[in-house]
Amino acid sequence: MTIWAAAAAFAAVLAAPASAQINAVNVGIFGATSDAPFFIADKKGYFREEGIAVALQKFQSGEMMVPPLGTGELDVGAGSASAGLYNAVAHGIRIKIVADKASSPPGYGGTKLLVRKDLVESGRYKTLHDIAGMKFAMNAPGVSNTAMLNDALTSVGLKYSDVEIVNFAAAMEHVAALANKSVDAACAIEPAPALAVRNGSAVIVGSDDEISPYHELAVLLYAENFTMKHPELAQKFMRAYIRAVRFYNDALQNGHLAGPNADELIAILTEYTGIKDPGIFRAITPTGMNPDGAVNVKSLAHDLAFYTAQGLVKDKIDFDQLIDMSYADAVVKQLGPYKK
Repeated sequence: MTIWAAAAAFAAVLAAPASAQINAVNVGIFGATSDAPFFIADKKGYFREEGIAVALQKFQSGEMMVPPLGTGELDVGAGSASAGLYNAVAHGIRIKIVADKASSPPGYGGTKLLVRKDLVESGRYKTLHDIAGMKFAMNAPGVSNTAMLNDALTSVGLKYSDVEIVNFAAAMEHVAALANKSVDAACAIEPAPALAVRNGSAVIVGSDDEISPYHELAVLLYAENFTMKHPELAQKFMRAYIRAVRFYNDALQNGHLAGPNADELIAILTEYTGIKDPGIFRAITPTGMNPDGAVNVKSLAHDLAFYTAQGLVKDKIDFDQLIDMSYADAVVKQLGPYKK
């Protein structure tokens, strides 16, 4: 748990009336902009209104959240629907995908295909077909941006093996790798693309919303222990989460954080994330989030087919068993469909 998360949870308990029941919920986060709903719901009191004190615990990847979700150490997780997630489910880890966390509707492709600026200026890169033979900065095998890169390659008749992959633990390392020319290109998540463009080291040549429209990038996960022992609390958490996602959507305008409440959202993000420059948040292309929590199952199945072809997932996955939209559906029934 981070210090500020612990302090926030403790303060919520102290501020609550003696008669109110405060329930602690342990939530795994990546610490990225797409974790905005948790930050919003905490800052604006949506969790507190539901009698929830959240403890936000930061992980390097969504895959690392899976074991503690399986043991009940985490109640909620948020991350890529990765090969690691599917393998964990196949081996008996009891978790459910319960809502969308990040996706790429038109104009909101927060994952970008980058090529070094000097390679563009020299003519080494002219069209997408020219990425053949390039060294790509990536995050890890079997995650959503690998599926996006594969879609980009196959769209011009290339294969995933036609590029060289170099994995970095943190997406921000892509910025340094492009700047020092240790890689030729990257498939990176914002704010890394905005920073690489700002420092003059890279050019954006493709975006997730163009290459893989409505790509399901990350999902909200519930531990079975959470849903079985605390079903009402799980429902309350979803209500706070969907309210926060709708607040986030109100801040979106023309592919940027430029909506009516964007200033408030950016202030929350600068408080809760490691990025303290509001200008970076104004420069990025924010990821999309479905305001009704709907998950694009077709996109998940498409990515799973790629992971399976790579030999990363060997067991059959039953999405009917893995996905439970009942919590989000109940909230939408109560609040009504989202209207911007």
